[in-house]
Formats: sequence, structure tokens, C-alpha cells
Amino acid sequence: MNSVVLVLSAACIFVLAYRFYGAFLAEKVLRLDSARPTPAVTMADGRDYVKTNRFVLFGHHFAAIAAAGPLIGPVLAAQYGVLPGALWILLGSVLAGAVHDLIILFASVRRRGDSLATIARDETGPLTGAVAQVAVLLILLLSMAVLAIVVVNALAESAWGTFTVAATIPLALFMGLWMYRIRPGKVGEASLIGVIGLVAATLAGPYLKQWGIDHWFLHSRETIALALPTYGFVAATLPVWMLLCPRDYLSTWVKLGVILLLAGGILVVAPSLRMPLTTPFVAGGGPVVPGPVFPFLFITIACGAVSGFHSLIASGTTPKMVPDEGAMRFIGYGAMVTEGFVAITALVAACALHPGDYFAMNAAPIAALVKSMNGNIDMAVVSAEVQRLTGYVPVEIAALSAQVGEQLVGRTGGGVALAVGMASIFGRIPGLSHLLAYWYHFVIVFEALFILTAVDTGTRVARYLAQDALGRVWKPLGDNKSVPAVAFASFLVVGAWGWLVYKGTIMSLWPMFGVANQLLAVVALAVGTTVLLKMGRGRYAWTTLLPLCFLTVTTATAGVLNIGNFASQKFVAQYGTLFSVINISLSVVLLACVAVILAASVARWRLLWRTPDAPAERAEGTIPAIAAG
Repeated sequence: MNSVVLVLSAACIFVLAYRFYGAFLAEKVLRLDSARPTPAVTMADGRDYVKTNRFVLFGHHFAAIAAAGPLIGPVLAAQYGVLPGALWILLGSVLAGAVHDLIILFASVRRRGDSLATIARDETGPLTGAVAQVAVLLILLLSMAVLAIVVVNALAESAWGTFTVAATIPLALFMGLWMYRIRPGKVGEASLIGVIGLVAATLAGPYLKQWGIDHWFLHSRETIALALPTYGFVAATLPVWMLLCPRDYLSTWVKLGVILLLAGGILVVAPSLRMPLTTPFVAGGGPVVPGPVFPFLFITIACGAVSGFHSLIASGTTPKMVPDEGAMRFIGYGAMVTEGFVAITALVAACALHPGDYFAMNAAPIAALVKSMNGNIDMAVVSAEVQRLTGYVPVEIAALSAQVGEQLVGRTGGGVALAVGMASIFGRIPGLSHLLAYWYHFVIVFEALFILTAVDTGTRVARYLAQDALGRVWKPLGDNKSVPAVAFASFLVVGAWGWLVYKGTIMSLWPMFGVANQLLAVVALAVGTTVLLKMGRGRYAWTTLLPLCFLTVTTATAGVLNIGNFASQKFVAQYGTLFSVINISLSVVLLACVAVILAASVARWRLLWRTPDAPAERAEGTIPAIAAG
């Protein structure tokens, strides 16, 4: 199959979905009102509630939601073949993910920028709200850990990557000061400064050694694992306009630029998709994802199709910066279908590799075999083992390793395979074949930038949730204008996910992350359904109920199967008893929490189903004060 057909088809589907289905949701279901003041206007405080240009906010929101999922998930799911992943990304992002993101953003904006847990408490009762708060905070901490581990793996022992990512921090600080203090509102000028600085930092990476300063940025995995929580703490405590928003906006230029470049490379090179439409592993037994395509495809590809993590951003930082309700379709629905396109390009990059090369990089048994060889890799033995496990023979893996200057065999987790796939496409563009090593390292930097933006925003959202909970214990701790209270909550949050980053690995936490993420989407869609029914929009409740039912079945099934996997001797031998216990405990707690929330939601729906349709000015749910704004 030619990749151009898939990429162009996906682009058309996403554009049409935004134009028609997104407009239907905005105009008929939610009835967005551009003249209605938003919390960014009525509650402006210069720290969290800041009216923000819609394009800058799109950049922040897209950067925050588009983390590891749309890059790593499709690469791991490629073991099932091209077709399962492509269908789930296309249908999931249009009919589930974008709906999920838009309605939670709407609900939060209409409720003073409240968090998902607070909205759940207001709509279904204090007990359900408390359960939702526990579930949301646990899921968020787990998400931060998984995302940060991907960044750690990308930056460890990489002076180029660490230098470029570190350069975004002073650049973002300068952009924030430029847009909000030096030249207020001059977004174009700040964008130009930031992009020029980022391009310069990226191009300077290969010359660090030549300049004799590479050792300043060459750090071990352990050092990077300590540095990331430190950055998260700073990003969670500074005013949102100063670092978080401009850095996410700057990163979005890189994200969209690279994805458009990749899409253009695919159109020029037109690589064939060497992975078959489906593989024998759809029935299970794969060396990358252990379970069958149902239900494990739907937790492996989360971001890029539908992701509960997005609801935390859509009810966290973003609603506090929305300039007007008319921007919500562009930000909520538009950012999600853009992420879906990112996921399609990542799937293409993985499936353009020879299947044998793909499995040589991503299969866990191959990684164990390579580790046992203590650096003296025997490719004949590796090839024989790949063929025995998968039926495919590695073709170009040895040559690719030589070209990029790194050993690629046994590099599990999806990140390296994505970098190799993208670099291979870029390297086949006429005149660029000699730059394969450059492209490979550039993509590694791109992955780290792509993912880190979700880590800083997620940490800030977790700080909001932690302060809300701490404020119920001692009121001063809930004051988000108090520097000590903000710092204390931020420290607790980064300490929790930082410990998991320091001790864990990507594959010890990714299966749990996938289930937790989709359980959060179940909660968000249940809350969204309640909001629609309370507004008297029962005839449109199918827009949230259909994806809710599908996700409930698939995720609950995957969660139960995962508990068995976490308890297995194989998992304990690979990742240790501690992470087996952590994953099993989290699975049981989160499944129970979601069951309670769903039961309370269904009971609430029975009372609300016949609520008459509310006019637009009364559609704010439980908070009438906003309407009076």
C-alpha cells in the first residue's frame, strides 16, 4: 500500500470533520456564544486567568495534549498492521476524541474554569466528586511519569538534545515578557524571535563537541530524571504567561513544522507501507504489545484517537485563557483532529520500515537478547531470533545502525523506531540522503520537545487539583495566590511523579498508563453526557454516549486482562515486584472509582433525561454567576 493514499485520505477526513461535525457540535449541540464573557475576562488575575490570543492558546493547548501518545502509541500498535491503527485513529479522533475535548472545554469555561473533578462533584454529588478527584489525580501523576520517562530516554547521554530543549526555557521567558510586558499583544514579533532562536539552537547541536562545551549538556539518565521534576516545579509555580504558555506555543511551531515536513516528505518520497494491512498478532502473542487487537489496540493508541488526559488540559489551564467562546471549536475540536493527523504520520513512519527491522528494534525478547550479549551483538543470532518470533527477517537494521551512528537493535519503547522511520523518509528526499544521522538526532530532539510540553502543563493541572484537595484540609493551602501554598502543592506533585520516573521504565508503566488514560476519558464523557442532559440537549446525548459505551467496554476489558499480566511471573521477572504491586493496586482502585462514577452518572441521567431544552443564556449548568458577567 502506498503511504500517500493514507496521508491524503486522513487529511481530507479531518478537514471535513472539523468543517461539518465540529460546526454541528459548536452550533447545534453546545450553542457557543462569542459575545459571552469567559472566565479569562471575568476572573482575570494575571497568573492563571489570562485572556490569550486564540492562535497562541491553540499552540499551548495542542502542545499540552499532543504528548507521547500520538507518536509512541501508533508505533507500538504497528505490530498489528497498518489497518487497525489507521481505522482507530481516523474514527476515534473524529467521533470520540474531538467531541470529548470540546465538550469538557465548554463545560469548564461555563463553570469558571473548574477542573473535571469539580464539575463531576457539582453534577453528580460530593461522594462522586471525591472519588473523581482521587482517580483524576492518580491518573495525572501516572501520566506525568510515563511522559517524563520518554523525555528522559530521549535526552540521556545526548548533549544535542539536552542543549536544544534547555534553550527553549530562556527563549520562552523572553517571548512571554515580549508579548505581555515589553510589546503587549505583538504575537508575530515574539513568534519570529522564538522560531529564529529555536532553529539556531537546533542547528548548533552538532557543533557542541567542536566548541568544547558538549560536556555541559551530556548527562546520565539519573541526572535528567532529577532535572525534569525541577523544571516541572518551576513551570507549575510561575505565572502562566511567563513560561508555560509561550514555551508551549514555541514548541507548537516545531511540532507542526516537523509534521508538515514529514507529510511533505511522504508526498515526495511516496514510501510503500511495508508492514502488511494486518499481521498474525491481531489474535495476540505479539512481541511488542502482548495482547490481541481487541481490546489492547484501544489502550495502546490513546492520544491520537481519544485520550482522557486531554480532559485535564481542557478543564485545567486552557479554559482559564479562552478569549471568547467562538474560539473553543478551533481550540478544542481543531487541536484534536490535528493530533489525529500527527498519529497517522507516526503510523506511516513505523509501517514504512521493513517488518523485520521494526521488530528487531521494538520486540522485548530481542532487547533481552541484546542485553545478554554485553555489547558484542551477533546479527546472525539476532536475525534468527527475530524470524523465529515474528516470521520476518531484518533487512536494513545493520546498515541503518551504521548510518545513524548508534546501535538500533533492541531499542524498545517506540521512540527510536519512530526516529528511524522519520529519518529514513527525510533521508530519501533527493539531495538529503547523506544527512540521515542528522535527521535521526533531529527527530530525537523533536520527540523530547513534543512530549515535554505535556509534562509542564500536566504538572500545573495536578497542582490545581492538589491545592483543591489540600484546601479542604487547611484552607490556606488552597489559595492559588499564595506563593508558599502554590510551592508546597507543586513540590508534592513533582515529588510523586518524579519518584516514578527515577525508578520506573516506559514498558513497566505504559500498559497501566493506557488503561488509566482511557478510564479518565470514560469519566469525562460521562460528565459531558450529564452536562448535555442538564442543558436539555438529550436528543444530542448520543454524541457522547456512543463513544462512552465503546470505551467503557474496551477499557474495562483491558484493565481486567492487564491485572493478570501484572501478576504474571514474566512481568515480575522483568520489572520487579514493586511495579507489579503498584500496577495491580492502581488498576483495582481506578476500575472501582470509575464504576462508582458511572453508577452515579446513570442515576443522575434518569432524573435529567426529560429536562426541557435550556436557552443559551441558561446553559451554564450549576454556576449562574457567569451568565450575569
